[in-house]
Amino acid sequence: MVTALLFTVNVLAPYLLTASMTPPDRLVYLSSGMARGGDADLSDPQWTDRRWSGAQAYSDSKLFDVLLALGVARRWPDVLSNSVEPGWVATKMGGPGAPDDLDRGSVTQAWLAVSDDEAAKVTGRLYHQEERSVPAEAHEATVQDALLDYCAELTGTSIHASR
Repeated sequence: MVTALLFTVNVLAPYLLTASMTPPDRLVYLSSGMARGGDADLSDPQWTDRRWSGAQAYSDSKLFDVLLALGVARRWPDVLSNSVEPGWVATKMGGPGAPDDLDRGSVTQAWLAVSDDEAAKVTGRLYHQEERSVPAEAHEATVQDALLDYCAELTGTSIHASR
């Protein structure tokens, strides 16, 4: 089923990988500009009861990635946790007419993961090495926790606050 697969790949897999590891120094989650059109409502995050909309489901899943990054940052305050928007690039999904630079698409992720540059030692959401705004609800602890709790329920694995 496409609905469950999209949520599983884009949200549940990064959640489970994170929950299964010892807190690292840095985390980088892949989001999208489409997250700005996402809906953080968890009443049907896997789109099993509502009429399917691929674009909306994708947008929701990428907003959930932002919530995951910020929620983990709250629970693990010593970890730099970011969601990255690589841009609309010419891939199979983005299409051949995508206007962004494919080569720049991965630069920010690598920079956040390993750079000693002070500008890379942040938590938040970035696009081409610059901070990007997120929907207001992404900053709400209750919304972040609702997603983390939902994922914990599905996987049987929790992300606990660091000591």
